[in-house]
Amino acid sequence: KDDPDDPYVEQELLWSLFSNETFEQCYKFRHPGGSTEPYVIYGSINGLVCISDEIFNCASPIHIWNPSVRKFRTIPMGTNNVKFGYIALQFGFHPGVNDYKAVRMVRTNKNAFAVEVYSLRTDSWKMVETIPPWFKCTWQHHRGTFFNGAAYHIIEKGPLFSIMSFDSASEEFEEFMAPDAICNLWWLCIDVYKDQICLLFRFYGCEEERMRKFDFWVMQEKRWKQLCPFIIPWNYYYGTIGISIDNKLLMLKRDDIRGADLCLCNYESKQDLETGIKLALIKYGEIEFLFSITY
Repeated sequence: KDDPDDPYVEQELLWSLFSNETFEQCYKFRHPGGSTEPYVIYGSINGLVCISDEIFNCASPIHIWNPSVRKFRTIPMGTNNVKFGYIALQFGFHPGVNDYKAVRMVRTNKNAFAVEVYSLRTDSWKMVETIPPWFKCTWQHHRGTFFNGAAYHIIEKGPLFSIMSFDSASEEFEEFMAPDAICNLWWLCIDVYKDQICLLFRFYGCEEERMRKFDFWVMQEKRWKQLCPFIIPWNYYYGTIGISIDNKLLMLKRDDIRGADLCLCNYESKQDLETGIKLALIKYGEIEFLFSITY
């Protein structure tokens, strides 16, 4: 019989909710519609969770789910039915219009773009009519985040990187060039730190022996301000997941014996804390993915 604690034995993938203070498990989530297929959380805010297929396409059903009251809504299908392309889905709340929004962006194989916005209040999609010409770029499964009513994505144009923002109410696009020090996307993370969009970028080199360095920027008045870097021990393989709701760095801590664990790094005290929470790794060929939720 397989050992359920063995990180190398394939297990059923479940999402779990843990206390942000005690790290105790509160709930285990199964698909609200009863599906046994893997699903992914594409955003969460104010107790609502947006879920859809793990392999997402324009025909994938999208559900807005409130796990605490065990209710969900399957939203209407969008107007875009592209069969082949790169698709991103994000979900969040826009305080300016007091509405929950989902943003779906599609890049076809011919580098044509389409953006749709869903409103929970009207239960309908709207196609964005005007796409800026600078948005025609390489854009394929790069990380993004949703903050204060806007979707943010990392995009690349040849050797350069920038951050795209899209306001889900005004439908306005903006572009912000990434700091010059960012030279690849493998160790780049975008998230929200103290109500500011932030970037974390891991460098191989560090002045302190047996330590890893993550350079850190926050966006202030549409400009990047570099803060002191995160410095963490070299003992384990560390990967950046994001920023917690109490502004701690969420880290994947992994070794060949114990598997993957979630730990927190306090930026101000420079101390890391092991939570005891095990993380699931999903592998496609030689590429591994890890998904997380801030609830």
